[in-house]
Amino acid sequence: MTILVLSEVFPPKVGGSGRWLWELHRRLHGYDVHVVAGMTAGDAAFDASSELPIHRMRLKFPNWGVLDPRCGLEYLRAFVRLNRLVAEIRPDVIHCGRCLPEGLLALLLKRRRGVPFVCFAHGEELTLADTSRELRWLTRRVVSGATSIVANTQHTKQILLKTAGASEQKVDVLHPGVDTSLFKPAPPDAVLRERLGWAGRRVVLTVGTLIKRKGQDMLIRALPAIRRRCPDVLYVIVGEGWGKPYLQALAAEERVEDLVQFRGMPTDTELIECYQQCDLFALPNRRIGWDLEGFGIVLIEAQACGKPVIAGRSGGAPETLEPGRTGELIACESPDELARVVPALLEDPERRAALSLHARQLALERFDWPVLTRQAEALFGKTAPLSKNP
Repeated sequence: MTILVLSEVFPPKVGGSGRWLWELHRRLHGYDVHVVAGMTAGDAAFDASSELPIHRMRLKFPNWGVLDPRCGLEYLRAFVRLNRLVAEIRPDVIHCGRCLPEGLLALLLKRRRGVPFVCFAHGEELTLADTSRELRWLTRRVVSGATSIVANTQHTKQILLKTAGASEQKVDVLHPGVDTSLFKPAPPDAVLRERLGWAGRRVVLTVGTLIKRKGQDMLIRALPAIRRRCPDVLYVIVGEGWGKPYLQALAAEERVEDLVQFRGMPTDTELIECYQQCDLFALPNRRIGWDLEGFGIVLIEAQACGKPVIAGRSGGAPETLEPGRTGELIACESPDELARVVPALLEDPERRAALSLHARQLALERFDWPVLTRQAEALFGKTAPLSKNP
């Protein structure tokens, strides 16, 4: 069967949804997979090394609606080019990165060429669409026309049922995964920790875009209380985003600049080293308006590296861990719970060690790519078209 993956967010562009599509589809057995992806810096080098054929085109629109003439024109241009590619590739099915804008383009292609489509759903794009009457209406049309919807969590499935008009039978849940052969535990390395600037410190790590929903600000606000119990604590923030100046100013305001290290965007090797050498991982996520954490791939990456995790109760993050067994699930709308739970774990190496063992086990059993690929192949086989598209 030939699958055409259609996604604006796709590597090397940073984004958990694009990484999910890439890592999953490149592992499928017995499928001929082609990709149409948005343009981004460094894509030529990435595409040259890819085992999948990738076509690049403009898929980032001013907004997702069609009433704005500029956006309507962008949809038309994308549709014309996609129509040519579909005629050339002749896919049996299109897998869309999101309901909007990709799913709307696939809906038009279905009406033009009869190609069925499947939409992947992540959570935050659905809550964003629900803030607009136009986007809500378009999302419902796409959901109605899709063969099936693949939700990244049960939480996202509930959003689809409640706000997008999806039927229970049309939505399947498939979690993103992690490569446990790369993300794996490693013993403490004094030389490496010295190079990272972590010597003699107990390190709490957060990986993610610097935006409010990720919660870096709440952990910074908790640091004065954490320092009173753990004076050697170091909070390491990996990632970039518009919120960096705000976080830097907040660290100065709280007088904890010496406790915060901004590492920017690391290489893949350095990212894994950070996971392996930290003492505790935290993603203190919370919902900000429509913006929520759809899943939290970084949480399963940290657990694959044998690290206990702390996550907020918001969005789909609770489905990435087992509270009390691989980490802690807490309210992160204020710094209070972080100020209590973080030092409690840092002061208890025996409990961290037990959580670490279970964290690695959870990653292997539930989130390892071979496990999820088998689930995906069974799911895609169930929704496969009966015959080759003419």
